Amino acid sequence: MELRIKYFTDKIEKLRFIDGKSDWIDLRAAEDVVLKKGDFKLIPLGVAIALPQGYEAHVVPRSSTFKNFGILQSNSCGIIDESYCGDNDQWMMPVFAVRDTEIHVNDRICQFRIFKHQEAFTFTEVDHLDAPDRGGFGSSGRS
Repeated sequence: MELRIKYFTDKIEKLRFIDGKSDWIDLRAAEDVVLKKGDFKLIPLGVAIALPQGYEAHVVPRSSTFKNFGILQSNSCGIIDESYCGDNDQWMMPVFAVRDTEIHVNDRICQFRIFKHQEAFTFTEVDHLDAPDRGGFGSSGRS
């Protein structure tokens, strides 16, 4: 599969798989950002990508993003579908700062992976699911 990509700046590293050992790709801040505790910002990621028909990108924080920058991705997981593919459709990361912080151009702040769209299905209403009951809350069954 080939993805067409437009870069909005030459100040960020070109996209590549994470250290050659993962199928996730790091995304980087395309501008310097200064945030005060409580600030919200759409951080430009410096790329627009034309995804193939039937695919979407899931954009999530890196595991170190909160520790390093004190920001939370405000939509938890960003979904970008193949219709968001124009010349000005730069990918952004919506963040909320929980402390004063600075993010610099080329800092790795999030990552993405490409997924096929979910196949269509129908819902069938039943009275019983015929499976063991695990207690109704997570894997432990306890709150």
